Amino acid sequence: MAAKKKTVPFSGTKEQEEALMKVIDELKDEKGALMPILQKAQDIYGYLPYEVQKMISDQTGIPMEKIYGVTTFYSQFTLNPKGKYRISVCLGTACYVKGSGEIYNALMEKLGIEGGECTPDGKFSLDACRCVGACGLAPVMMINDEVYGRLTVDDIDGILAKYE
Repeated sequence: MAAKKKTVPFSGTKEQEEALMKVIDELKDEKGALMPILQKAQDIYGYLPYEVQKMISDQTGIPMEKIYGVTTFYSQFTLNPKGKYRISVCLGTACYVKGSGEIYNALMEKLGIEGGECTPDGKFSLDACRCVGACGLAPVMMINDEVYGRLTVDDIDGILAKYE
């Protein structure tokens, strides 16, 4: 049985909604407006939850199926909030053969989240990536723009403690 995915309740503000409505009003009549609207919506909210996609659909007349298809096809879009500290573990070949899979699994266990999720307090989010271009330091993970290389599972607690 698959684990139930933890969801963070949507908590958009009136100011965010007003900013989104302004963007939609400015762009909705332009050809190919969906991508720029989605990009600006993600800039406003930090991610594209169902509620934001529904507002875009209601205001533009674009079906939800099309909006969802675009948001899930392009990797630049995220349907889940990102944490203050965005952890990305490289699962590319060089890192994986040197143990990044175990590091990724240990982070999921330690943080109590699955890949693609955010901790309930909004502090950490966890994702996998394919290459950060630091193969000589394998295995590698990044927290925001900070690169950590030559990792072992035993390094995780000390690294996370820096962000407490």
